[in-house]
Amino acid sequence: MPGGRLTQQERQQIALGLADGLAYAEIARRLDRPTSTITREVMRNGGPTAYRADLAHRATEHRAHRRRQAAPRGAEAPPQAHGRDAEAVRAYEETFTTVMMQSGMPKMMARVMTALSLTDTGSLTASELVRRLDVSPASVSKAIAFLDSQGMVRRERDERRRERYVIDDDIMYQSMLASARSMNQIVRTAQQGAGILGPHTPAGVRLENIARFLDFVSESTIRAAEQAREVLHTKPTTPSAGTAEPNPDHE
Repeated sequence: MPGGRLTQQERQQIALGLADGLAYAEIARRLDRPTSTITREVMRNGGPTAYRADLAHRATEHRAHRRRQAAPRGAEAPPQAHGRDAEAVRAYEETFTTVMMQSGMPKMMARVMTALSLTDTGSLTASELVRRLDVSPASVSKAIAFLDSQGMVRRERDERRRERYVIDDDIMYQSMLASARSMNQIVRTAQQGAGILGPHTPAGVRLENIARFLDFVSESTIRAAEQAREVLHTKPTTPSAGTAEPNPDHE
């Protein structure tokens, strides 16, 4: 059934589909499953090039066994703030993590980024992340170091002098600037290579073109981030009571 757990036979079909170069959507269609289910299954079990049905099935059974051991019989998910559906939040957390991984972010870094993004406070301590994600302190430390280097989190001390990891309204802006700075380093390195290899040689021309392209992208990124920064600090507007929604069929 589309809403049930994946069976071992379905995982074998996923592995065969990946081997045949099928897109996630096509594999999902053949199994009558949501595309997000297939994407999440593959990304949490090695990715499209390393996915193995037997290992994925054993890993899923192991995770389920650990959850049963960790939760007392009859225990329910803790209540969510603002009346949120706990199961829907858990499923969305997996989806958000999968999307982060598809963008190139390593799995643990994606899990930490997701945990921070989904908290109302926008901040957690290392011990809170360890408990929330059920991972080691070393894993959290490594993930935070990576995210910090990318400008995606910042560190601060709370009133108890504990280090907190924070994601706020300005984080995406700072992350875009960090990305632009990283591109600038590649630009300078490519320009240096063009000079060493010879500006009129095929390799030199290639590196010079790379430098020119990334220099343009970097400048455009910074300019766009500056222009759009206020969006991060603007609350979404909602229609006033009694205001009719525009009719798309009427101009």
